[in-house]
Amino acid sequence: MISSQCVSMASAAIRQARKEIDWLAVLPAQAAQAVLKTYFQAWKNCWDGRADAPGFKRRFRSVMSVDIPQGRDLNVTRVHRRWGMVNIPKVGRVRFRWTRDLPVGSHANKENRITGPRLVKDALGWHIAFRVQTLEPRPEPHTGPEVGIDMGITVPLALSDGDTRTHGEWLTEKEAAKLLRLEQRAAHRKRFRKRGERTSNRLRATYDQIAGLRARAKRKAADWQHRTTTGSPRSTA
Repeated sequence: MISSQCVSMASAAIRQARKEIDWLAVLPAQAAQAVLKTYFQAWKNCWDGRADAPGFKRRFRSVMSVDIPQGRDLNVTRVHRRWGMVNIPKVGRVRFRWTRDLPVGSHANKENRITGPRLVKDALGWHIAFRVQTLEPRPEPHTGPEVGIDMGITVPLALSDGDTRTHGEWLTEKEAAKLLRLEQRAAHRKRFRKRGERTSNRLRATYDQIAGLRARAKRKAADWQHRTTTGSPRSTA
């Protein structure tokens, strides 16, 4: 088991490193503490038999993400209806797509505020997600009938009352044809690569295009799931 003494020694080592290393001192202290907490939790899960021993993340098998624990110095502003600006440490002012209301300016207070963002990179580029602390009214108790949901293949969602939810193809006909063509090209180029040989730039570019199309389809699927669970009129599109 990880004792509190080990945690205190590791925290002291991080504080000392922040005094000696300039670039580490610029980063928020909570970021280093969060990494330390995750590391200790990984070993605890291993010793409890819930997971394997922690190791280094593989570059191409993990999602690249950066947590910014503090929301105090973000200075989030809305430029106009579709775009906003945020201050990212060590990066500067960054523009992002404004997709929903955020508690900024006069709408922000101790009970309704942004506590920090998370930067995530996928095949379509970098994205930012804000953590928001807000007070929501207690929902009214549900008094309607209970409905069971069955997830299938022929019918995506079938309800116990006889209703169903369906969706169309995630990719357009042109995008599906392009995906098939790229997959065939990648398979053809991979046949000529020798064992242990470094992946060529052309093959890597083809893989990136394939990942971009698959990420687009995955995003459409997630959007359909959100709209269906919230009862949006576009959920059956």
